[in-house]
Amino acid sequence: MPSNLELTNRSTSLGRVTAVRGSVVDVRFDGPLPPVFTVLRTGPDNRMVIEVLAQSDERHVRGIALTPTQGLARGMAVTDTGGPLKAPVGRTILSRMFDVFGQAIDRQPEPVEVAWRSVHRDPPPLAERSTKSEMFETGIKVIDVLVPLERGGKAGLFGGAGVGKTVLLTEMIHNMIQHQHGVSIFCGIGERCREGEELYRQMKAAGVLPNMVMVFGQMNEPPGSRFRVGLTALTMAEYFRDDEHRDVLLLIDNIFRFIQAGMEVSGLLGQMPSRLGYQPTMGTELSGLEERIANTSTGAITSIQAVYVPADDFTDPAAVHAFAHLSASVVLSRKRASEGLFPAIDPLQSSSKMATPGIIGQRHYDLAQEIRKTLAQYGQLKDIIAMLGLEQLSPEDRKVVVRARLLERFLTQPFFTTEQFTGLTGKLVPLKDALDGCERILQDEFKDYPESGLYMIGPISEAKGKPKAAPQVPPAKTGVKPDAAAVVKMKSEAADKTDQKPC
Repeated sequence: MPSNLELTNRSTSLGRVTAVRGSVVDVRFDGPLPPVFTVLRTGPDNRMVIEVLAQSDERHVRGIALTPTQGLARGMAVTDTGGPLKAPVGRTILSRMFDVFGQAIDRQPEPVEVAWRSVHRDPPPLAERSTKSEMFETGIKVIDVLVPLERGGKAGLFGGAGVGKTVLLTEMIHNMIQHQHGVSIFCGIGERCREGEELYRQMKAAGVLPNMVMVFGQMNEPPGSRFRVGLTALTMAEYFRDDEHRDVLLLIDNIFRFIQAGMEVSGLLGQMPSRLGYQPTMGTELSGLEERIANTSTGAITSIQAVYVPADDFTDPAAVHAFAHLSASVVLSRKRASEGLFPAIDPLQSSSKMATPGIIGQRHYDLAQEIRKTLAQYGQLKDIIAMLGLEQLSPEDRKVVVRARLLERFLTQPFFTTEQFTGLTGKLVPLKDALDGCERILQDEFKDYPESGLYMIGPISEAKGKPKAAPQVPPAKTGVKPDAAAVVKMKSEAADKTDQKPC
């Protein structure tokens, strides 16, 4: 078993299993009852782990199993470990992959020189929190300009399969580690083993694994494990924020799986369900996780969370409670991905609470609004262009179309983590350069440049190609003899026509 469950300071009281209902286990103690959140061990070789969630009466406790309960039977002995679930913290956990118990699952030796801390911790007090709203620069143009993220805030990432969600997360990890000297922690809640294995290989190939920690609670594990794996990752993130005084990027995929696991646990415990079958304590459980993601005077935890919306119903209680904690929503568009516009972020559906003049500045705000207005007008004109053609538009509308198409291509960007696939060198674009490029495009400075010249570049100074020349009038016929190459070409074309037989 994980070393954090070794029986140091073990209580002498032993219990007995009285009932097993799936992942819910009732245990009787003749001595003092263990407190809530205490970890119990039972089963063959004490390999089964149970976390106490309620004290039923003066002799019984009810807990949720964090491991499979196959083989568990009534009457089996239960040992009180005398402490809660703990997570390993320290510099030696970097570049490693763990499960909910803090046990290494990357087929390498267990980390040494680590401390163990309880996963149940309080959010930082208000006196220690930073009251200043700061922008978190990612180096990705379309996010920094149109959907600015908050340092110490939470951003929701909405997108299906194949639109570049994992690539976007990977690039943010790379930029955070390489250019901001931070730490990234990836938490997979209900993650598929294939996705976790692929992500591990991609992180290793990109060279960002030495400053990264991965924590996984897979889909085939009991709901109790998926319900606690987020707290394990958050405890590790708090160590780097509070002890190392470093900025932490916490990536959670998927926050809906956390709510779903809580719903399963609530149903197994026999609690009365709330609206649409969700647990009545959903708001409290989600807040307990989200409120610990905060920035203090010494460091910050910035979280990017993938959010699944059931049946695309944004009024679903899970989505409503998740939206209440998010400071930015980044929507990935399959249509833009099909057009090759990567990152495939939809600028009109994405939004951020940071996009106000008081936080990002008046110039940045005005530019973002003008970009959205231009792209929205282009979207309205697409139907007219498809039916009647670009020539039927007014001169002013044609200018809008040119600006919008140039902006769409300028907001694309080559990523460091995809260099081996695209052959393009990755670019990290500072916010100032991104704003300057958008402003110059809106001022029609690049109206004569080919659209491909602004595709997949970094700053606007890297615009490829030369301005398109004015259309040339064909020269009048003169008595000048054509050159030898032209004569040969004309003779071969004439011979081809002669060789063709009539039908």
